[in-house]
Amino acid sequence: MTSDFGYILLFIIAAIVLMGLMLTIAKFLRPHRPNEEKLTTYESGEDPLGNANIRFNVRFYVIALIFVLFEIELLFLFPWAVVFGNENLIEQTNGQWGWFAMIEMTVFVAILILGLAYAWVKGYLDWVRPAPLIPEVKSPVPADLYKNVNERYKSR
Repeated sequence: MTSDFGYILLFIIAAIVLMGLMLTIAKFLRPHRPNEEKLTTYESGEDPLGNANIRFNVRFYVIALIFVLFEIELLFLFPWAVVFGNENLIEQTNGQWGWFAMIEMTVFVAILILGLAYAWVKGYLDWVRPAPLIPEVKSPVPADLYKNVNERYKSR
């Protein structure tokens, strides 16, 4: 006699066997005609230029982590909202479940807001703009002469 977990194991084994069978059949049926164009690296329709091992700004990762954090918050809020809106459950507990769930989610969201405020205050969300580099040019022509020429052309 097979238990419920045995059925799950059988489904997993059947899925792996069918997947292997389909990939094997596809390997024999598909055409195999490699050429130079097919073997090149595909980069969103563009020819890749330069070295791919470039350094990214760390701020990209901080923004991505904060995004993931708030996505996970939504994953927790949705089931909570579904259960919180269950009138039968609230009536069975004389309203105590509703207050408990509301306080619990308020604390959860407050902790997330506190973390966002911390990241904001620490400057992790500020994007630092590079200061423009003004080149120093050592010219035998005095700078005042350039200024006079520019003013003469502006007045025309």
